[in-house]
Amino acid sequence: MEMGIMPDNKNGKKAFKYSGLLRSFFAWPLYIGAILIIICTVMFCINVMAATIISIFMVIYLLACGLMYFYLRPRIMYGMVEFAANYSQVQKQLLYNLSVPYCLLDNNGNVMWTNKAMQDCIGIKKDFRKNINTVLPEVTPSIFPDSEIGFKEIRLTFQDRDYKAELKNIDADSIAEGVDIIEKSMDSSMYVMYLFDETDINTYIQKLKDERFVVGLVYIDNYEEALDSTDDVRRSLLAGLIDKRVNKYFSPGSAIVRKLEKDKYIVVFRYNFLEKLMQDRFSLLEEIKSIKIGNEMTLTLSMGIGTGSAEYSKNYDVAKAAMDLALGRGGDQAVVKDGEKILYYGGKSQQMEKNTRVKVRVKAHALRQILDNNSNVLVMGHTLADIDAFGSALGIYVIAKKLGKEAHIVLGEVTSSVRPFVNRFIGKEEYPDDMFIKPEDASSRINASTVVIVVDVNRPQRTECPELLEKCKTVVVFDHHRRQSDTITGAVLSYVDPYASSASEMITEMIQYVDDNIKLKAFEADALYAGINIDTDGFNSKSGPRTFEAAAFLRRHGADVTRVRKMLRSNMNEYKEIAKAVSRVEIYKDAFAISIFNGDGIDTPTVGGAKTANDLLDISGIKASFVITPYEDKIYVSARSIDEVNVQLVMEKLGGGGHMSIAGAQLTDCTIDQAVNKIKLTLDNMIKDGEI
Repeated sequence: MEMGIMPDNKNGKKAFKYSGLLRSFFAWPLYIGAILIIICTVMFCINVMAATIISIFMVIYLLACGLMYFYLRPRIMYGMVEFAANYSQVQKQLLYNLSVPYCLLDNNGNVMWTNKAMQDCIGIKKDFRKNINTVLPEVTPSIFPDSEIGFKEIRLTFQDRDYKAELKNIDADSIAEGVDIIEKSMDSSMYVMYLFDETDINTYIQKLKDERFVVGLVYIDNYEEALDSTDDVRRSLLAGLIDKRVNKYFSPGSAIVRKLEKDKYIVVFRYNFLEKLMQDRFSLLEEIKSIKIGNEMTLTLSMGIGTGSAEYSKNYDVAKAAMDLALGRGGDQAVVKDGEKILYYGGKSQQMEKNTRVKVRVKAHALRQILDNNSNVLVMGHTLADIDAFGSALGIYVIAKKLGKEAHIVLGEVTSSVRPFVNRFIGKEEYPDDMFIKPEDASSRINASTVVIVVDVNRPQRTECPELLEKCKTVVVFDHHRRQSDTITGAVLSYVDPYASSASEMITEMIQYVDDNIKLKAFEADALYAGINIDTDGFNSKSGPRTFEAAAFLRRHGADVTRVRKMLRSNMNEYKEIAKAVSRVEIYKDAFAISIFNGDGIDTPTVGGAKTANDLLDISGIKASFVITPYEDKIYVSARSIDEVNVQLVMEKLGGGGHMSIAGAQLTDCTIDQAVNKIKLTLDNMIKDGEI
């Protein structure tokens, strides 16, 4: 309904002019009266008596219309105006007394109007006209929604109460339409803000979260070894001290601790206690190392914590998965798995190699069974394969051939360090032409009896051909890198041993147990020996008894140290670039060497970057080295340390991984300067959090 104003002809004053539905309401009776006059006129030409009767009724109708139009119309208008005024007052009163806090803000956040609930909620008076952020600092004009979005929610806290604030955009032009006291503007807006108290809801949500069921598994990593290094009379005391230390650590959380085996415990407690353990960064990892009652070997333990599921049994399964991850990463750490979220704690100590070969023998027997049931073998390592990946792949190839299987090594880009070894197998009569195949040709080789064996990597996206893992049902994994959350899943056989120095060491041990009649040729033994040599930095890092036993086995099969050393030498251009990178090194915080390896004109700059990182460790006082190498639109980071810093934890922060002393990462959409800053920021945060 619309009403206009028009001048009155008699006294010049303005009167209401009707329009819209109201105008039609008053006009239609007049239209009907005109129609009746026409009908009456026509009837006089047909029948005078009938026309007279119609005329009488027509006069009565016109008198009624005139009465309504001239007498009742003002009364109707007055009633409508009075109703509208009363309705507006009632609506305003209802809005003022609305139980939801409500206020109206201008563009700058100044309060224009508030209802009583808002006044009581934030403690202001009715005539409050200051900016809203003087009371609620979180509400600033910068967070106001624009006209396109129109709506926004924020969470804020006021006087220990939690609120959800809803902000809605109102076009001021629509309010100012037909009003002369407000100037219109193209960008003028008003904002309505509602406050909803969520304190009770958040309290109950937190209470439910705190009461969640948590399962923890605690394994002593080297219980047998530590027990063997202790006198007989003190062994029972050592076992008792371990029990006491574990029970005491979990007792503040009213946890249930039960011993599953002599070196394994299960712990059950509430989630609110888990939060305290995470803040404490699982100090039991360090406390257990302080147990010294004559044991020569330092004790370490691993913890797997599982939560996030509504079912108790599933939380136990999650805890077991977390423990597998902790052990796969070398032990001496805690892994918390909360649904899809995984958190790591500890992992600072050097991994201790286990001397027993029982596990190797079991895995070798399992591999033999898998190969006996299949006829086609595809072996692949990681992209930009190094000599360790090549040597271990070659070892698997030799095993498969000895068992009479068709085998191929999937090899993409050949790096400068690997090329001398690859060339020794190309064009030889005893090796087929399709010994090495390209990743793009590998998929066509898959059939129902194909086995894909992955070496020196356990992350699917880092393999030479990830699609092989999806197309082949039988996948086997051999790796020595510590596991991460995105490891290869669904493998029928997975042997990930972070205690091993290299994948070549693992495969060398496997060769001895798969078949007694396997004999390596001299240049096959060279490749495996070179893989061990590179990953141990010339047997200076991670070299245990098994490492030297594997090297001795290879030496007996013809591996020549001098020949391998010659093939691993750098060319002059690479050596010069390494020297340049070392000369421009930046020492950060007097402990970390950071440098950039350009590698211009070098076939494989990433290899040169890794060699630079190794050389920087020879500088006195350096705890860890980080070398940045730009290559093919990516930034490669090589990280090395001796024993003071776990560079794998540093590289995991950047999306990479590796070992405690050898690790790396790949950064995309990143400049060299940004990569340097990321490394520095990561080191700063880890030092602050006590991880370094």
